[in-house]
Amino acid sequence: MMKLNELKDAPGARKVRTRVGRGPGSGKGKTAGRGVKGQKSRSGVAINGFEGGQMPIYMRLPKRGFTNIFKKNFAVVNLGRLQTAIDNKKLDAKKAINAEALIAAGLVGKVKDGIRLLAKGELKAKINIEVTGASAGAIAAVEKAGGKVVVLAPKAAAKEDSAA
Repeated sequence: MMKLNELKDAPGARKVRTRVGRGPGSGKGKTAGRGVKGQKSRSGVAINGFEGGQMPIYMRLPKRGFTNIFKKNFAVVNLGRLQTAIDNKKLDAKKAINAEALIAAGLVGKVKDGIRLLAKGELKAKINIEVTGASAGAIAAVEKAGGKVVVLAPKAAAKEDSAA
Protein backbone atom coordinates (compact mmCIF):
# COMPACT_ATOMS: atom_id res chain seq x y z
CA MET A 1 0.00 0.00 0.00
CA MET A 2 1.31 3.47 -0.90
CA LYS A 3 1.64 6.14 1.78
CA LEU A 4 1.23 9.89 1.26
CA ASN A 5 4.74 10.58 2.52
CA GLU A 6 6.15 8.22 -0.14
CA LEU A 7 4.60 10.10 -3.10
CA LYS A 8 7.22 11.33 -5.54
CA ASP A 9 7.27 12.99 -8.97
CA ALA A 10 8.14 10.83 -11.96
CA PRO A 11 11.81 11.20 -12.93
CA GLY A 12 12.25 14.16 -15.29
CA ALA A 13 8.90 15.72 -14.35
CA ARG A 14 10.54 18.75 -12.75
CA LYS A 15 13.26 20.66 -14.55
CA VAL A 16 15.45 23.09 -12.63
CA ARG A 17 15.55 26.60 -14.13
CA THR A 18 18.99 27.69 -15.38
CA ARG A 19 20.25 30.60 -13.26
CA VAL A 20 22.09 32.88 -15.65
CA GLY A 21 24.64 35.56 -14.80
CA ARG A 22 25.88 33.83 -11.65
CA GLY A 23 29.62 33.65 -12.23
CA PRO A 24 31.99 31.89 -14.65
CA GLY A 25 31.72 28.49 -12.94
CA SER A 26 28.08 28.15 -13.97
CA GLY A 27 28.87 28.25 -17.69
CA LYS A 28 26.22 31.00 -18.07
CA GLY A 29 28.05 33.82 -16.32
CA LYS A 30 29.08 37.28 -17.57
CA THR A 31 26.89 37.75 -20.69
CA ALA A 32 24.32 35.15 -19.53
CA GLY A 33 23.94 33.55 -22.98
CA ARG A 34 23.10 36.85 -24.72
CA GLY A 35 26.33 37.11 -26.71
CA VAL A 36 28.21 40.41 -26.72
CA LYS A 37 27.03 44.03 -26.76
CA GLY A 38 24.49 45.33 -29.27
CA GLN A 39 20.77 46.02 -29.01
CA LYS A 40 19.78 42.39 -28.40
CA SER A 41 22.08 42.03 -25.40
CA ARG A 42 20.18 44.78 -23.56
CA SER A 43 16.83 44.48 -21.82
CA GLY A 44 13.60 45.94 -23.24
CA VAL A 45 14.18 45.01 -26.89
CA ALA A 46 11.28 44.27 -29.24
CA ILE A 47 12.39 44.07 -32.87
CA ASN A 48 10.11 41.38 -34.29
CA GLY A 49 9.16 42.24 -37.85
CA PHE A 50 11.82 44.99 -38.06
CA GLU A 51 13.87 44.70 -41.25
CA GLY A 52 16.60 47.27 -40.64
CA GLY A 53 14.73 50.20 -42.13
CA GLN A 54 13.70 48.29 -45.27
CA MET A 55 9.95 48.26 -45.85
CA PRO A 56 8.81 45.18 -43.86
CA ILE A 57 7.11 42.28 -45.64
CA TYR A 58 3.80 42.82 -43.86
CA MET A 59 3.69 46.33 -45.35
CA ARG A 60 4.91 45.28 -48.82
CA LEU A 61 2.14 42.74 -49.32
CA PRO A 62 -1.38 43.90 -50.25
CA LYS A 63 -4.25 43.67 -47.80
CA ARG A 64 -7.33 41.69 -48.76
CA GLY A 65 -10.83 41.14 -47.52
CA PHE A 66 -12.85 42.80 -44.80
CA THR A 67 -15.02 41.94 -41.83
CA ASN A 68 -18.72 42.37 -42.39
CA ILE A 69 -20.06 44.10 -39.28
CA PHE A 70 -23.66 43.22 -40.16
CA LYS A 71 -23.05 39.46 -40.42
CA LYS A 72 -25.41 37.33 -38.38
CA ASN A 73 -23.78 34.75 -36.15
CA PHE A 74 -26.20 31.87 -35.57
CA ALA A 75 -25.95 28.99 -33.12
CA VAL A 76 -26.28 25.82 -35.22
CA VAL A 77 -28.45 22.81 -34.38
CA ASN A 78 -28.47 19.71 -36.59
CA LEU A 79 -31.40 17.30 -36.95
CA GLY A 80 -29.25 14.34 -35.88
CA ARG A 81 -28.38 16.02 -32.56
CA LEU A 82 -32.06 16.86 -32.01
CA GLN A 83 -32.98 13.19 -32.51
CA THR A 84 -30.21 12.05 -30.12
CA ALA A 85 -31.44 14.50 -27.47
CA ILE A 86 -35.01 13.22 -27.88
CA ASP A 87 -33.80 9.58 -27.63
CA ASN A 88 -31.84 10.45 -24.46
CA LYS A 89 -34.95 12.12 -22.95
CA LYS A 90 -33.25 15.53 -22.83
CA LEU A 91 -35.92 17.01 -25.10
CA ASP A 92 -39.64 16.32 -25.07
CA ALA A 93 -40.84 15.90 -28.68
CA LYS A 94 -44.49 16.44 -27.64
CA LYS A 95 -43.85 19.99 -26.37
CA ALA A 96 -42.85 22.93 -28.57
CA ILE A 97 -39.06 23.15 -28.88
CA ASN A 98 -37.71 26.69 -28.59
CA ALA A 99 -34.43 28.40 -27.67
CA GLU A 100 -34.94 27.87 -23.91
CA ALA A 101 -35.59 24.13 -24.40
CA LEU A 102 -32.49 23.76 -26.60
CA ILE A 103 -30.29 25.55 -24.03
CA ALA A 104 -31.71 23.43 -21.20
CA ALA A 105 -31.00 20.26 -23.20
CA GLY A 106 -27.41 21.43 -23.80
CA LEU A 107 -27.73 21.50 -27.61
CA VAL A 108 -26.93 25.21 -27.72
CA GLY A 109 -24.54 27.13 -25.50
CA LYS A 110 -25.22 30.75 -26.40
CA VAL A 111 -28.06 31.84 -28.66
CA LYS A 112 -25.93 34.64 -30.29
CA ASP A 113 -28.07 36.17 -33.10
CA GLY A 114 -30.50 33.24 -33.09
CA ILE A 115 -30.63 29.52 -33.77
CA ARG A 116 -30.36 27.97 -37.23
CA LEU A 117 -31.62 24.46 -37.95
CA LEU A 118 -29.58 22.42 -40.42
CA ALA A 119 -30.37 19.09 -42.09
CA LYS A 120 -27.33 17.00 -41.02
CA GLY A 121 -28.45 13.68 -39.57
CA GLU A 122 -31.81 11.95 -39.47
CA LEU A 123 -35.00 12.93 -37.67
CA LYS A 124 -37.68 10.33 -36.87
CA ALA A 125 -39.64 12.14 -34.14
CA LYS A 126 -42.55 14.48 -34.87
CA ILE A 127 -41.53 17.89 -33.49
CA ASN A 128 -42.72 21.48 -33.45
CA ILE A 129 -39.66 23.73 -33.39
CA GLU A 130 -39.19 27.51 -33.26
CA VAL A 131 -35.91 28.76 -34.75
CA THR A 132 -34.52 31.98 -36.22
CA GLY A 133 -33.47 30.27 -39.44
CA ALA A 134 -33.63 26.87 -41.12
CA SER A 135 -32.25 25.34 -44.30
CA ALA A 136 -34.70 24.11 -46.93
CA GLY A 137 -33.52 20.52 -46.36
CA ALA A 138 -34.11 20.79 -42.62
CA ILE A 139 -37.65 22.13 -43.09
CA ALA A 140 -38.43 19.34 -45.57
CA ALA A 141 -37.07 16.67 -43.19
CA VAL A 142 -39.09 17.97 -40.20
CA GLU A 143 -42.29 18.15 -42.28
CA LYS A 144 -41.64 14.66 -43.68
CA ALA A 145 -41.50 13.37 -40.08
CA GLY A 146 -44.87 15.05 -39.49
CA GLY A 147 -43.58 18.08 -37.61
CA LYS A 148 -43.63 21.83 -38.13
CA VAL A 149 -40.89 24.50 -38.29
CA VAL A 150 -41.72 28.07 -37.22
CA VAL A 151 -39.12 30.54 -38.50
CA LEU A 152 -38.99 33.60 -36.25
CA ALA A 153 -37.59 37.03 -37.17
CA PRO A 154 -33.90 37.46 -36.28
CA LYS A 155 -33.10 39.33 -33.05
CA ALA A 156 -31.58 42.42 -34.71
CA ALA A 157 -34.50 42.71 -37.15
CA ALA A 158 -36.96 42.45 -34.25
CA LYS A 159 -35.21 45.40 -32.54
CA GLU A 160 -35.35 47.51 -35.72
CA ASP A 161 -39.08 46.76 -36.15
CA SER A 162 -39.86 47.88 -32.60
CA ALA A 163 -37.91 51.16 -33.12
CA ALA A 164 -39.85 52.03 -36.29
